[in-house]
Amino acid sequence: MPLPTVIVFDLGKVLVEFDYTIAAQRIAARGTMTLRAIADYITQSRLFMQYELGTVSTEQFCAELCRVSGFRGTLAEFGSCFADVFVPIEPMIQLQATLRQRGLPAYIFSNTNEMAAEQIRRAFPFYGNFDGYILSYQHGAMKPDAPLYEVVERTSARHGAEILYLDDRPENVAAGAARGWQVILHETPEKSRAAIEKLGLLDHA
Repeated sequence: MPLPTVIVFDLGKVLVEFDYTIAAQRIAARGTMTLRAIADYITQSRLFMQYELGTVSTEQFCAELCRVSGFRGTLAEFGSCFADVFVPIEPMIQLQATLRQRGLPAYIFSNTNEMAAEQIRRAFPFYGNFDGYILSYQHGAMKPDAPLYEVVERTSARHGAEILYLDDRPENVAAGAARGWQVILHETPEKSRAAIEKLGLLDHA
């Protein structure tokens, strides 16, 4: 197998931890819905999927969730409650930085929404250290469906085994493997680093 010439990282649970229960707690404290109902609505509703696909705007998403939850506050206040739910996974950020120092281009490839992406961009400097970003809401497609993987290939100008892809979801990794990509199912930073070392992209610790 040839050495990969580009590395593609999932974002959530690979580079950042997130918990929308935190958002639900904040919204529930200023609304009329229960925390559990809000948490389920955020992550399981058709509205949330449409938002991650980019078929509803941030303004439409916030206005509808404010209406449903009875949130008492401005749309800006709601946005702050909703988006600030991320914590960087430092070992993975350092891993990407090391690979970047060695000249390996890197891309972020994520099912995500505009508020989440903007919050991460503002809060975490590491986000600027990538060569490109393939985000579901910007392309109207989500992993594991093929169209978003095709965007990765066009954006990176790489195909097949030239691409190394890390993701924590088996179905997303499988879709990459079906295109001939080299893949790593991310479970822990230690396991992912060991897998990258095995490929010859890093020195053994």
